[in-house]
Amino acid sequence: MIRVRKLGTIPYEQTFSAMQEFTKNRLEESNDELWVLQHPSVFTQGLAGKAHHILTQNHIPIIQTDRGGQVTYHGPGQLVIYPLLSLKRHDLNIKTLVCLIESSIIAVLKKLDINAYHRSEAPGVYVDDKKIASLGLRIKRGFSYHGLALNIDMDLSPFKQINPCGLVNQIMTQTSEFNPTSFEDIENLLITELLVRLNQPLEPIGKTIQIQ
Repeated sequence: MIRVRKLGTIPYEQTFSAMQEFTKNRLEESNDELWVLQHPSVFTQGLAGKAHHILTQNHIPIIQTDRGGQVTYHGPGQLVIYPLLSLKRHDLNIKTLVCLIESSIIAVLKKLDINAYHRSEAPGVYVDDKKIASLGLRIKRGFSYHGLALNIDMDLSPFKQINPCGLVNQIMTQTSEFNPTSFEDIENLLITELLVRLNQPLEPIGKTIQIQ
C-alpha cells in the first residue's frame, strides 16, 4: 500500500528534513508514501550544482540539498510530488523510476491535450522545446526521496534567474498556457497515474496531513 499525504503548502527546508528522517528511520516493510504539496518560493541546488547556473540573486532563498541535478525553482502554483518508495518492493532502479515518473506526467498531459515528451540527455518533461516538469531524486538504503515538480499555474519569472537544471537558455512553460484544468484536478490525475504505474490499489485520495 502507498499512503498519499496531501500536505498543502509547506516550506522546503521542513519537507527536506522530514524526507531525510522518514527515509533514515523506515524499514523495508514500512508503507511507501507519496507526499503531495507546494512550496513557497525557493531555489534548490542539487549535489552536482554549479554556482554559475545561478545567474542573479534576490530575496528568494537558495537551499543546498542532497538530490541529484543542478539548480531549480519551486513556488506557488507548482505541483510537487515526492515518491518515498522501496525500490526493491516495486522492482525499480533509479533509471526505471525516472522513466516511470516521466511517463506518468506525459500520460496526464496527454489527457489535457498537451503533447509532451522526455529527453534522454536531460531528465524532465518538455513541450515544444520548453520544460514543463523537472525531476530530482536521491536513493539511500534502497529507498527513494525527492521527486517531481510540474508547473501548473505559477509565476515563471524566477526561472530567468537560473539556468534551470543546468540547461542554458532553457525556457519554462506550464499547463495553464495550454489548458485551464484546475490545479486540484491535475494533482489528482497525476497521483492516480503514479499509483496505477506502481500497481497500487486506488484508495481514496487523502486530505491534508501535517508532517513534523
